[in-house]
Amino acid sequence: MQNKNIFVHNQEFELLIAEADILKRVAEMAAAIHHDYKNKDLVVIGVLNGVFMFFSDLVKHINLDASINFIKVASYIGQETLGKVRELVGFSGELRNRHVLVVDDILDSGHTYQFLMESLMAKHPASIKFACLLHKPAALKVPAKPDYVGFEIANEFVVGYGLDFNQSGRSYRDIYKKK
Repeated sequence: MQNKNIFVHNQEFELLIAEADILKRVAEMAAAIHHDYKNKDLVVIGVLNGVFMFFSDLVKHINLDASINFIKVASYIGQETLGKVRELVGFSGELRNRHVLVVDDILDSGHTYQFLMESLMAKHPASIKFACLLHKPAALKVPAKPDYVGFEIANEFVVGYGLDFNQSGRSYRDIYKKK
């Protein structure tokens, strides 16, 4: 575990959540998801790029034969949310009458959540739920309610465990907040 502060693009970050705590919480979330989706036709959709570490750890622990897919959207430039979501790589699979779990790294403004829920509901799934590693309730700009949450955090800028600052800082095992 890293306890030292890190620098990303000349900005200092300090430890917020250690890897051991992340992995413990991911396993707990996976157990709840496994219970909720056992014997259901599950499609798990990861929201790239930031979700890659969380998604991988989560689906390994869910331990169900689920379809895996990804979608890529953008709502940030640097540390600022655009307030508008752009779809960069869309979902092309069939969702009609299937159970969908959207997995994202962070829920902050709610714009990506809202965009994804509306887009995927148009494909007529049997159900749709949302899982996120981090949730910033104080940052919400639109209504958004995740079904599975790893950690609620303050409205702080974070990097590590897949989360980035202008494409840097993703590879750290821990999560750091801007100092």
